Amino acid sequence: MQNRDGGWGAFDRDNDCAVLTQVPFADHNAMIDPSSADVTARVLECLAYFGRTADDPFMARGLEYLRSEQASDGSWYGRWGVNYIYGSSGGSAGGPGAEDRLVRLVSARRGVAAQRSNRDGGFGETCDSYANPRDEGTRPSTPSQSAWAIIGLLAAGKATDLAVVRAVEYLLDSQDASGAHGRKRPRRARAFLRCSI
Repeated sequence: MQNRDGGWGAFDRDNDCAVLTQVPFADHNAMIDPSSADVTARVLECLAYFGRTADDPFMARGLEYLRSEQASDGSWYGRWGVNYIYGSSGGSAGGPGAEDRLVRLVSARRGVAAQRSNRDGGFGETCDSYANPRDEGTRPSTPSQSAWAIIGLLAAGKATDLAVVRAVEYLLDSQDASGAHGRKRPRRARAFLRCSI
């Protein structure tokens, strides 16, 4: 199901006819299923788990797709979660079989992620970043965003990085007595919904 561009979509192969996004009710291009960095990285991670290496043609094309989708600041756009923090956690998790090439891709991102952590050690981003990328990682911390940032930093080999330690502390400190993360903070959409911003 790898697409022509080397990436993977969530449901269909080569379902990327952009004219369908002009339909007035097409929320966040939901009528098409183009390749996305978040899905591609998770497919690469799965292939690597099952023994594929970066020299495998499917892996090589997928890694090239990830490289082509990486923003100038080192981040990746997230289609299936909000947004750059999520996309970069996936882009960073491209799989151990791809590790050498992927570490070069995520090295710039690690610095950006660490700079975007909040005073409380967590990470936060809202749907506003779809319309304005400058809003990447600039909102109050949430458990989901913080966990995604940790995943990306760990995948980049930064297990002892201060940003990881502080984000883990944030997750521990924000739990309630049962160990769950309650609704202390305003609820934020965790999936794509352009119409909700």
